[in-house]
Amino acid sequence: MPPIALAPALDLPAIQALARDDMAAVDALIRERLASDVVLINQVAEYIVGAGGKRLRPMLLLLAAGSLGHRGADAHQLAAVVEFIHTATLLHDDVVDESDLRRGRRTANAVWGNAASVLVGDFLYSRSFQLMVELERLPVMQILADTTNRIAEGEVLQLLHVRNPDTDEAAYLRVIERKTAVLFAAATRLGALLAGADDATEQKLHEYGLNLGYAFQIADDVLDYASDAETLGKNLGDDLAEGKATLPLIHAIAHSDETTRSRLRLAIEQGDTEALPDVLAAIRTTGGLEYSRERASQYAQAAEQALDGVGENEFVSALRGLARYAVSRDH
Repeated sequence: MPPIALAPALDLPAIQALARDDMAAVDALIRERLASDVVLINQVAEYIVGAGGKRLRPMLLLLAAGSLGHRGADAHQLAAVVEFIHTATLLHDDVVDESDLRRGRRTANAVWGNAASVLVGDFLYSRSFQLMVELERLPVMQILADTTNRIAEGEVLQLLHVRNPDTDEAAYLRVIERKTAVLFAAATRLGALLAGADDATEQKLHEYGLNLGYAFQIADDVLDYASDAETLGKNLGDDLAEGKATLPLIHAIAHSDETTRSRLRLAIEQGDTEALPDVLAAIRTTGGLEYSRERASQYAQAAEQALDGVGENEFVSALRGLARYAVSRDH
Protein backbone atom coordinates (compact mmCIF):
# COMPACT_ATOMS: atom_id res chain seq x y z
CA MET A 1 0.00 0.00 0.00
CA PRO A 2 1.57 3.36 -0.98
CA PRO A 3 2.22 5.91 1.77
CA ILE A 4 -0.41 8.57 2.36
CA ALA A 5 0.64 11.87 0.77
CA LEU A 6 1.00 14.64 3.32
CA ALA A 7 -0.55 18.04 2.67
CA PRO A 8 1.96 20.80 1.83
CA ALA A 9 3.72 22.26 4.86
CA LEU A 10 6.33 25.00 5.20
CA ASP A 11 9.46 24.56 7.31
CA LEU A 12 10.21 26.98 10.15
CA PRO A 13 12.45 29.40 8.19
CA ALA A 14 9.79 29.67 5.46
CA ILE A 15 7.08 30.21 8.09
CA GLN A 16 9.12 32.96 9.74
CA ALA A 17 9.77 34.56 6.36
CA LEU A 18 6.05 34.52 5.54
CA ALA A 19 5.20 36.21 8.84
CA ARG A 20 8.25 38.51 8.99
CA ASP A 21 6.65 41.82 8.04
CA ASP A 22 3.62 41.29 10.26
CA MET A 23 5.80 40.13 13.17
CA ALA A 24 8.00 43.21 12.78
CA ALA A 25 4.88 45.35 13.16
CA VAL A 26 3.87 43.35 16.24
CA ASP A 27 7.32 43.74 17.79
CA ALA A 28 7.22 47.49 17.22
CA LEU A 29 3.80 47.69 18.83
CA ILE A 30 4.95 45.58 21.79
CA ARG A 31 7.85 47.92 22.49
CA GLU A 32 5.69 51.00 22.07
CA ARG A 33 3.04 49.73 24.47
CA LEU A 34 5.51 48.42 27.03
CA ALA A 35 6.57 51.97 27.81
CA SER A 36 5.95 53.17 31.34
CA ASP A 37 7.19 56.10 33.41
CA VAL A 38 8.15 53.54 36.05
CA VAL A 39 11.73 52.68 35.17
CA LEU A 40 11.76 49.20 36.72
CA ILE A 41 8.79 48.15 34.60
CA ASN A 42 10.66 49.16 31.47
CA GLN A 43 13.79 47.31 32.58
CA VAL A 44 12.08 44.03 33.48
CA ALA A 45 9.63 44.02 30.56
CA GLU A 46 12.33 44.82 28.02
CA TYR A 47 14.56 42.14 29.50
CA ILE A 48 11.86 39.50 29.05
CA VAL A 49 10.49 40.61 25.68
CA GLY A 50 14.00 41.31 24.39
CA ALA A 51 15.02 37.75 25.21
CA GLY A 52 13.50 36.80 21.90
CA GLY A 53 12.06 33.35 21.62
CA LYS A 54 10.04 32.20 18.65
CA ARG A 55 7.02 34.45 19.35
CA LEU A 56 4.98 31.40 18.41
CA ARG A 57 1.66 32.45 19.92
CA PRO A 58 1.36 35.86 18.22
CA MET A 59 2.59 34.26 15.00
CA LEU A 60 -0.22 31.72 15.24
CA LEU A 61 -2.80 34.49 15.41
CA LEU A 62 -1.33 36.21 12.35
CA LEU A 63 -1.13 32.97 10.37
CA ALA A 64 -4.69 31.95 11.29
CA ALA A 65 -6.01 35.33 10.19
CA GLY A 66 -3.89 35.21 7.05
CA SER A 67 -5.17 31.75 6.18
CA LEU A 68 -8.61 33.32 5.82
CA GLY A 69 -7.41 36.38 3.93
CA HIS A 70 -7.17 38.87 6.81
CA ARG A 71 -4.14 40.99 7.66
CA GLY A 72 -3.80 44.38 9.28
CA ALA A 73 -3.44 46.55 12.36
CA ASP A 74 -6.13 44.79 14.40
CA ALA A 75 -4.33 41.46 13.93
CA HIS A 76 -1.05 43.10 15.00
CA GLN A 77 -2.70 44.51 18.12
CA LEU A 78 -4.28 41.21 19.16
CA ALA A 79 -1.02 39.39 18.48
CA ALA A 80 0.68 41.81 20.88
CA VAL A 81 -2.04 41.10 23.46
CA VAL A 82 -1.38 37.37 23.19
CA GLU A 83 2.35 37.91 23.64
CA PHE A 84 1.81 40.15 26.68
CA ILE A 85 -0.37 37.47 28.29
CA HIS A 86 2.19 34.79 27.55
CA THR A 87 5.05 36.91 28.91
CA ALA A 88 3.11 37.64 32.09
CA THR A 89 2.64 33.91 32.65
CA LEU A 90 6.38 33.35 32.18
CA LEU A 91 7.20 35.92 34.82
CA HIS A 92 4.78 34.37 37.28
CA ASP A 93 5.82 30.80 36.45
CA ASP A 94 9.49 31.46 37.05
CA VAL A 95 8.69 32.86 40.49
CA VAL A 96 6.48 29.92 41.42
CA ASP A 97 8.98 27.40 40.04
CA GLU A 98 11.97 29.25 41.56
CA SER A 99 13.62 29.03 38.13
CA ASP A 100 16.91 30.80 37.51
CA LEU A 101 17.44 30.05 33.81
CA ARG A 102 15.22 30.52 30.76
CA ARG A 103 16.24 30.62 27.09
CA GLY A 104 19.86 30.32 28.14
CA ARG A 105 20.00 33.31 30.46
CA ARG A 106 19.01 34.30 33.98
CA THR A 107 15.31 34.70 34.66
CA ALA A 108 13.91 38.11 35.64
CA ASN A 109 13.27 36.93 39.20
CA ALA A 110 16.91 35.87 39.47
CA VAL A 111 17.98 39.37 38.39
CA TRP A 112 15.43 41.65 40.09
CA GLY A 113 13.77 39.39 42.66
CA ASN A 114 10.37 37.76 42.99
CA ALA A 115 8.38 40.86 43.95
CA ALA A 116 9.42 42.81 40.86
CA SER A 117 8.70 39.84 38.58
CA VAL A 118 5.20 39.28 39.95
CA LEU A 119 4.29 42.96 39.80
CA VAL A 120 5.61 43.47 36.27
CA GLY A 121 3.69 40.35 35.27
CA ASP A 122 0.58 42.04 36.65
CA PHE A 123 1.43 45.16 34.62
CA LEU A 124 1.65 43.08 31.45
CA TYR A 125 -1.71 41.42 32.15
CA SER A 126 -3.39 44.79 32.70
CA ARG A 127 -1.70 46.31 29.65
CA SER A 128 -2.97 43.42 27.54
CA PHE A 129 -6.52 44.21 28.64
CA GLN A 130 -6.06 47.88 27.77
CA LEU A 131 -5.01 46.85 24.27
CA MET A 132 -7.91 44.47 23.73
CA VAL A 133 -10.49 46.98 25.00
CA GLU A 134 -9.25 49.50 22.42
CA LEU A 135 -10.54 47.19 19.68
CA GLU A 136 -14.08 47.51 21.09
CA ARG A 137 -15.10 43.98 20.11
CA LEU A 138 -16.96 42.11 22.83
CA PRO A 139 -16.32 38.58 21.43
CA VAL A 140 -12.57 39.30 21.46
CA MET A 141 -12.71 40.42 25.09
CA GLN A 142 -14.84 37.40 26.03
CA ILE A 143 -12.36 34.93 24.52
CA LEU A 144 -9.34 36.57 26.14
CA ALA A 145 -11.03 37.03 29.52
CA ASP A 146 -12.02 33.35 29.55
CA THR A 147 -8.53 32.35 28.41
CA THR A 148 -6.66 34.31 31.08
CA ASN A 149 -8.98 32.86 33.71
CA ARG A 150 -8.28 29.33 32.48
CA ILE A 151 -4.54 30.02 32.52
CA ALA A 152 -4.79 31.18 36.14
CA GLU A 153 -6.68 27.98 36.98
CA GLY A 154 -3.89 26.02 35.29
CA GLU A 155 -1.23 27.73 37.37
CA VAL A 156 -3.05 26.80 40.57
CA LEU A 157 -3.77 23.29 39.32
CA GLN A 158 -0.10 22.76 38.52
CA LEU A 159 0.81 23.99 41.99
CA LEU A 160 -1.47 21.34 43.49
CA HIS A 161 0.46 18.65 41.61
CA VAL A 162 3.94 19.80 42.63
CA ARG A 163 5.79 16.98 44.41
CA ASN A 164 2.75 14.75 43.88
CA PRO A 165 3.88 11.30 42.67
CA ASP A 166 0.25 10.26 42.14
CA THR A 167 -0.16 12.67 39.22
CA ASP A 168 -1.41 10.54 36.32
CA GLU A 169 -1.63 11.25 32.60
CA ALA A 170 -5.17 12.60 32.81
CA ALA A 171 -4.21 15.10 35.51
CA TYR A 172 -1.09 16.07 33.57
CA LEU A 173 -3.17 16.76 30.44
CA ARG A 174 -5.62 18.90 32.42
CA VAL A 175 -2.73 21.12 33.49
CA ILE A 176 -1.39 21.33 29.92
CA GLU A 177 -4.81 22.30 28.59
CA ARG A 178 -5.03 25.31 30.88
CA LYS A 179 -1.36 26.26 31.09
CA THR A 180 -0.51 26.03 27.39
CA ALA A 181 -3.18 24.80 25.01
CA VAL A 182 -5.89 27.37 25.78
CA LEU A 183 -3.66 30.31 24.77
CA PHE A 184 -2.68 28.58 21.52
CA ALA A 185 -6.39 27.97 20.86
CA ALA A 186 -7.31 31.56 21.69
CA ALA A 187 -4.65 32.86 19.28
CA THR A 188 -5.87 30.81 16.33
CA ARG A 189 -9.55 31.34 17.14
CA LEU A 190 -9.05 35.10 17.36
CA GLY A 191 -7.36 35.03 13.96
CA ALA A 192 -10.48 33.40 12.54
CA LEU A 193 -12.73 35.85 14.37
CA LEU A 194 -10.88 38.86 12.93
CA ALA A 195 -11.25 37.37 9.45
CA GLY A 196 -15.02 37.13 9.87
CA ALA A 197 -15.02 33.33 9.61
CA ASP A 198 -18.18 31.32 10.14
CA ASP A 199 -18.64 29.38 13.39
CA ALA A 200 -17.49 26.09 11.88
CA THR A 201 -14.22 27.55 10.60
CA GLU A 202 -13.62 29.38 13.87
CA GLN A 203 -14.09 26.07 15.68
CA LYS A 204 -11.67 24.30 13.33
CA LEU A 205 -8.95 26.84 14.06
CA HIS A 206 -9.72 26.63 17.78
CA GLU A 207 -9.26 22.85 17.63
CA TYR A 208 -6.07 23.28 15.65
CA GLY A 209 -4.61 25.60 18.28
CA LEU A 210 -5.72 23.45 21.20
CA ASN A 211 -4.18 20.27 19.77
CA LEU A 212 -1.02 22.13 18.76
CA GLY A 213 -0.69 23.37 22.34
CA TYR A 214 -0.87 19.84 23.69
CA ALA A 215 1.69 18.63 21.14
CA PHE A 216 4.05 21.53 21.82
CA GLN A 217 4.03 21.12 25.61
CA ILE A 218 4.41 17.33 25.61
CA ALA A 219 7.33 17.66 23.19
CA ASP A 220 8.79 20.35 25.47
CA ASP A 221 8.54 18.01 28.46
CA VAL A 222 10.31 15.28 26.49
CA LEU A 223 13.21 17.65 25.87
CA ASP A 224 13.71 18.11 29.61
CA TYR A 225 14.85 14.49 29.74
CA ALA A 226 16.29 14.13 26.23
CA SER A 227 18.23 17.30 25.44
CA ASP A 228 21.12 19.14 27.10
CA ALA A 229 21.26 22.44 28.97
CA GLU A 230 23.07 24.35 26.22
CA THR A 231 20.56 23.36 23.54
CA LEU A 232 17.53 23.52 25.80
CA GLY A 233 18.28 26.93 27.30
CA LYS A 234 17.50 25.76 30.82
CA ASN A 235 18.91 23.23 33.24
CA LEU A 236 18.32 19.61 32.30
CA GLY A 237 16.10 17.95 34.88
CA ASP A 238 14.47 21.23 35.94
CA ASP A 239 11.03 19.59 35.92
CA LEU A 240 12.27 16.97 38.38
CA ALA A 241 13.93 19.62 40.56
CA GLU A 242 10.60 21.48 40.69
CA GLY A 243 8.77 18.30 41.65
CA LYS A 244 6.80 18.18 38.39
CA ALA A 245 5.71 14.78 37.14
CA THR A 246 5.61 15.17 33.36
CA LEU A 247 4.59 12.50 30.87
CA PRO A 248 7.94 10.64 30.44
CA LEU A 249 8.20 10.18 34.20
CA ILE A 250 4.49 9.46 34.68
CA HIS A 251 4.82 6.67 32.09
CA ALA A 252 7.96 5.33 33.79
CA ILE A 253 6.24 5.17 37.19
CA ALA A 254 3.25 3.34 35.72
CA HIS A 255 5.42 0.73 33.97
CA SER A 256 8.28 0.11 36.42
CA ASP A 257 8.73 -2.61 39.00
CA GLU A 258 7.83 -1.82 42.59
CA THR A 259 11.37 -0.99 43.72
CA THR A 260 11.98 1.40 40.85
CA ARG A 261 8.53 2.91 41.24
CA SER A 262 9.23 3.72 44.88
CA ARG A 263 12.53 5.37 43.96
CA LEU A 264 10.85 7.48 41.26
CA ARG A 265 8.03 8.52 43.56
CA LEU A 266 10.53 9.62 46.20
CA ALA A 267 12.48 11.63 43.61
CA ILE A 268 9.31 13.59 42.75
CA GLU A 269 8.37 14.12 46.39
CA GLN A 270 11.82 15.48 47.20
CA GLY A 271 12.60 17.20 43.89
CA ASP A 272 15.79 15.19 44.00
CA THR A 273 18.02 15.99 41.03
CA GLU A 274 20.65 13.59 42.38
CA ALA A 275 18.22 10.86 41.40
CA LEU A 276 18.26 12.09 37.77
CA PRO A 277 20.47 9.20 36.51
CA ASP A 278 18.03 6.66 38.01
CA VAL A 279 15.07 8.59 36.59
CA LEU A 280 16.63 8.70 33.11
CA ALA A 281 17.39 4.99 33.27
CA ALA A 282 13.80 4.18 34.23
CA ILE A 283 12.43 6.41 31.47
CA ARG A 284 14.67 4.66 28.95
CA THR A 285 13.78 1.17 30.22
CA THR A 286 10.04 1.80 30.06
CA GLY A 287 10.10 3.65 26.74
CA GLY A 288 8.85 6.83 28.37
CA LEU A 289 10.37 9.13 25.75
CA GLU A 290 9.04 7.10 22.84
CA TYR A 291 5.58 6.94 24.39
CA SER A 292 5.55 10.69 25.06
CA ARG A 293 6.77 11.51 21.55
CA GLU A 294 4.00 9.33 20.13
CA ARG A 295 1.39 11.14 22.21
CA ALA A 296 2.76 14.50 21.04
CA SER A 297 2.61 13.26 17.44
CA GLN A 298 -1.01 12.20 17.88
CA TYR A 299 -1.95 15.70 18.99
CA ALA A 300 0.07 17.25 16.15
CA GLN A 301 -1.77 15.05 13.65
CA ALA A 302 -5.10 16.05 15.20
CA ALA A 303 -4.08 19.69 14.78
CA GLU A 304 -3.41 19.16 11.10
CA GLN A 305 -6.67 17.29 10.64
CA ALA A 306 -8.54 20.24 12.11
CA LEU A 307 -7.29 22.32 9.18
CA ASP A 308 -9.00 20.07 6.64
CA GLY A 309 -11.67 22.13 4.93
CA VAL A 310 -10.17 25.48 5.91
CA GLY A 311 -8.60 25.78 2.47
CA GLU A 312 -5.13 25.48 1.02
CA ASN A 313 -2.83 28.48 0.80
CA GLU A 314 0.63 29.37 2.07
CA PHE A 315 -0.73 30.39 5.48
CA VAL A 316 -2.47 27.04 5.95
CA SER A 317 0.76 25.34 4.85
CA ALA A 318 2.53 27.39 7.52
CA LEU A 319 0.07 26.21 10.17
CA ARG A 320 0.63 22.62 9.08
CA GLY A 321 4.37 23.22 9.22
CA LEU A 322 4.14 24.46 12.82
CA ALA A 323 2.31 21.28 13.82
CA ARG A 324 5.18 19.22 12.40
CA TYR A 325 7.82 21.53 13.84
CA ALA A 326 6.30 21.28 17.33
CA VAL A 327 7.22 17.61 17.58
CA SER A 328 10.53 17.66 15.71
CA ARG A 329 12.38 20.55 17.40
CA ASP A 330 15.35 20.20 19.72
CA HIS A 331 14.68 23.25 21.90
